[in-house]
Amino acid sequence: MDDDVILNEVATRVVPMIHVFGIYIIVHGHLSPGGGFAGGTVIGIGMVLFVLVFGIRAARRLIPEDTLIALTTLGPLWYAGTGLVGMALGHQFLANANAGLPLGNPGALLSGGLIPVITLGVGASVALTVAVLFLVIVEED
Repeated sequence: MDDDVILNEVATRVVPMIHVFGIYIIVHGHLSPGGGFAGGTVIGIGMVLFVLVFGIRAARRLIPEDTLIALTTLGPLWYAGTGLVGMALGHQFLANANAGLPLGNPGALLSGGLIPVITLGVGASVALTVAVLFLVIVEED
């Protein structure tokens, strides 16, 4: 599909917008509907569109498969590490307000204590998982 100029031009412009929208959903997930899973899915679908338009070789040049799989494991580690912050402060796993973490002003982007941090990890994990699963399915053919 490398010879389809219109498809390449549209994808070149649309894929970054899809990724920015996914990041927006992740970042604002603790204030509005959305969050890590929804935003991660949107970013993952942007990656799928990239592979469908430019091919699997272009995707592998951008991010090698081993790196992609390794990055997928960082999501759960991020979540666990965030949970350990509360324990390090002498409270329960994933403690937020109880551990004395600043929650910020309600409704502000930098509010919610550890919730936005957790959401970033979930979003990255979901996006990378969607991409890895798609690549595995495509390579099965």
